[in-house]
Amino acid sequence: MKKALTETGKSLAEALLIVAIIIVVFYAATGTWHIGFAVESGSMLPNMQVGDLIFVQAPKRTDIITYEEGKLADYKSFNNYGDVIIYRPNGLSSATPIIHRAMYWVEEGGEIPNGKTAPHEGYITKGDHNAGYDQPNLQPVKPEWVVAIAKARVPYLGYPSLILKGLLNSIKEWFKNRG
Repeated sequence: MKKALTETGKSLAEALLIVAIIIVVFYAATGTWHIGFAVESGSMLPNMQVGDLIFVQAPKRTDIITYEEGKLADYKSFNNYGDVIIYRPNGLSSATPIIHRAMYWVEEGGEIPNGKTAPHEGYITKGDHNAGYDQPNLQPVKPEWVVAIAKARVPYLGYPSLILKGLLNSIKEWFKNRG
């Protein structure tokens, strides 16, 4: 019995060490502790599907190339010009990050898609499947609001995260409604 417990403990320690090594290698390669993000909506169809796991790179490791810049340089990411960024809407850390394409850069005082003046400089963003830009409802994306830049996708690997998130939200709502 004691030998079995020792072997189990050893196996668990080895598994944890392997996970730690994988995480450190991902950090060294990408510059971020975020290994990936699960796509939650169809706003990036057909280039990203609901349930895809998106692997990312830290924004400090590379320049963000907008759609406009990408078109001039013939640079594409996820089958379209420019980079896809993951950002916190209006800089809110409590908000779910949005995965959309950086379309162009606007200076403070420049016109944004809702016809208003930009309160600060930042990226104007849009989901590939959306008819319009995000900025009629959101502010231009400040560089410090960018969490990561999307680099690769793996179909279906994001579903476990989405299922867990949905389950946790359901439990939270159940407790909230009870009382």
